[in-house]
Amino acid sequence: MYNAIENEGGQGDGGLPGSKGVTPVNLQDIARELDLENLTPELPLETGRKIQCAYVSDLLSDVLANAPKDSVLVTVQVHLNVVAVAVHAELAAVIFAMGRHPDETVRAKAAEEGIVLFTSPEPAFELAGRLYALGLRGEPG
Repeated sequence: MYNAIENEGGQGDGGLPGSKGVTPVNLQDIARELDLENLTPELPLETGRKIQCAYVSDLLSDVLANAPKDSVLVTVQVHLNVVAVAVHAELAAVIFAMGRHPDETVRAKAAEEGIVLFTSPEPAFELAGRLYALGLRGEPG
């Protein structure tokens, strides 16, 4: 099986065969490029934190076990446990797909814990592809 992350040899070609393709970005870049709605505007997006990874899952035990630290989670789950998992897994942000919005209790808890929340009308699959195109990968390069 071919793994573009492990194969080396290319020169900055965005993850095509022969390249690691990991390009760290910040949350402000992600929000702008994906046209995300920021649900926690009270939190700064420009923190110096460089995001290399994204993780897509609706199974929170999977996120706890496998999402890389400082990554962005894409999910359709909008309940309070998403925030708890994001804090425990040390995620940088959560993007809610399919136009999902958490209630105010969830939003306020995320802000209190420093977890940036975004929403997008796009499906998780489309968001994953766009994050990949930005240079994010499923695991650190």
